[in-house]
Amino acid sequence: MTNPRFDVVAIGNAIVDVLAHADDAFLDRHGMPKGSMTLIDAPRAAMLYDQMGPAVEVSGGSAANTVAGLAALGARAAYIGKVADDSLGTIFRHDITAIGAHYATAPLVNGADVDKTTARCLILVTPGGQRTMNTHLGACTALGPDDIDEDVVSAGLITYVEGYLWDEPGAKAAIRKAAAIAHEAGRKVAFTLSDSFCVDRHRDEFIALVSGDLIDVLFANEMELKALYQTEDLDAAIAQVKRHADVAAITRSAHGSLVVVGDEVITMPAEPVDQVVDTTGAGDLYAAGFLRGLTSGRSLADCARMGGVCAAEIISHFGARPEVPSLADLVGERMGRAA
Repeated sequence: MTNPRFDVVAIGNAIVDVLAHADDAFLDRHGMPKGSMTLIDAPRAAMLYDQMGPAVEVSGGSAANTVAGLAALGARAAYIGKVADDSLGTIFRHDITAIGAHYATAPLVNGADVDKTTARCLILVTPGGQRTMNTHLGACTALGPDDIDEDVVSAGLITYVEGYLWDEPGAKAAIRKAAAIAHEAGRKVAFTLSDSFCVDRHRDEFIALVSGDLIDVLFANEMELKALYQTEDLDAAIAQVKRHADVAAITRSAHGSLVVVGDEVITMPAEPVDQVVDTTGAGDLYAAGFLRGLTSGRSLADCARMGGVCAAEIISHFGARPEVPSLADLVGERMGRAA
């Protein structure tokens, strides 16, 4: 096995996030299930954008948020995701490379096709910090096997994939190709279920992925894991995932997280937070901390603690990117105090 060039290679939907505050009445008026991620078409995206309040726009997407967290932790990260050759695509490319990530995926040449413009996610944050997402995927749907760079994937210790990609046949083929390259190079593959509605769309395929040889590390929140196994009993879901996943990291919001490995369940309490402002990116940053620990040779308990520190930082402010001067220093300080 050659020395890795990257700690993590992330594959995801390259999206520009548009974040705005909203009340429950706004969600009800537009038929949005609170806390969900809904795929929308270009006309609905334009309508909602016009009716949203003042917004903050930032390059995002689940795996890209994780890459940003990894970079802030001092990890070497690469990203694979499709944007268009338009203004939002230029912004996305500049932002993700500016944080130090390697990003060389060729853009989609789309001309005037509004359905293939760079993707955007309209995120409504309601009081209490809950986020409801409406995503127009646009150019994201064009990601395919040809976008998987074998040299990049084989040079990463862990390839991390977001479940949202599974909606498109081309992306499925790309994921399988990347996993095969990673395993052939002696690397690991991590996968996040992404959203309970995403799980509902692909339950049988996701169970096959988790129980097969494609995935080494599974990330999920409690709702997603319950949705995967169609149960309201967390213990029953854990019993199922024990049989399927080598390692499963399960986030539980204010209840912290669990790490399931073999017959062992590691319980990690949540990090204290003065006020929950916005839960956007909490799971993404948990994954960043966990993966940083994993690629640094830390114990699974330490990985969970590092993920919890990163998630606590991100929910304490608006937006899915760290705001502390150094996320690495914050994690080091908290971990040192725990030790």
